Amino acid sequence: MSDTAGSKIRSRRSFIFMPGLKPEMFPKAAASGADIVCIDLEDAIAPQHKDQARASTVALFTELPAHEGVEVIVRVNCTRTAEGLADLGALLAAEAPWPAIMLPKVKSPGEVRGVAEMLDEYGLDTRLHVIIETNAGLEAAYEIAGCSERIEAMFFGGVDMAADLRCRNDWSSLLYARSRVVHAAAGAGLDVIDVPYLDLDDLDGMRTEAEHAAALGFSGKGSIHPKQIPILNDVFSPDADTIAYAEKVVAAFATADSGLVVVDGKLIEKPVLRTAHRILAVAGKGA
Repeated sequence: MSDTAGSKIRSRRSFIFMPGLKPEMFPKAAASGADIVCIDLEDAIAPQHKDQARASTVALFTELPAHEGVEVIVRVNCTRTAEGLADLGALLAAEAPWPAIMLPKVKSPGEVRGVAEMLDEYGLDTRLHVIIETNAGLEAAYEIAGCSERIEAMFFGGVDMAADLRCRNDWSSLLYARSRVVHAAAGAGLDVIDVPYLDLDDLDGMRTEAEHAAALGFSGKGSIHPKQIPILNDVFSPDADTIAYAEKVVAAFATADSGLVVVDGKLIEKPVLRTAHRILAVAGKGA
């Protein structure tokens, strides 16, 4: 990521899934307030409905309803499976290519590079998002994050990760895994998004977990219901003081002739500028 507010910097405070089998749900999902709508061809679709969901998703993108300010992603099936390969085939043949795909259960950089090279071969601009939710993927997370310029965000998949690590699916048990994913994403300048909170009746618990995730370095968190989204957007949006400080940092570097500036009496190095641009990008979405 560059030190200027380039195309990769955008607000990714919240996301919500919708099943590819039900394209009629897209307008409601796009109006939910989530920064990302992810059309799901994987977990939300039973095996006997995969072909229908794939066809419905292809058709949806030929006449995609208005969704200003909402990032749209398609979660394909694992590309090491026949269903995943069929999803990629549908993308390559689509009249209206999908703008971004989410790769689940990624285990190695080579897996991602293979998809990126295929997209290069077909001249598609489709961006990549990867989910780290396996033990092998966690071990290779840093290399995965930096393996392709097409990658824009990493997602942490807690349910599958807990099963793979043989631990409880709770905050303390998965703290090490979450930290490694944040570390990997930060190394490549990617957004990093936490797993949804699964208890719909515990909004206070979700806010607490989202606050912990934000403090750890996550850019956002998933939702399983629209009622969770306002809380997530609030937690992952910078407050007025943070925005004002980021504006000072950007202004100071704009007139600086070195990689160091002084802001509010503190010496600031240039890497902080990237954080400032990210804060202002998110603030612009929340305004």
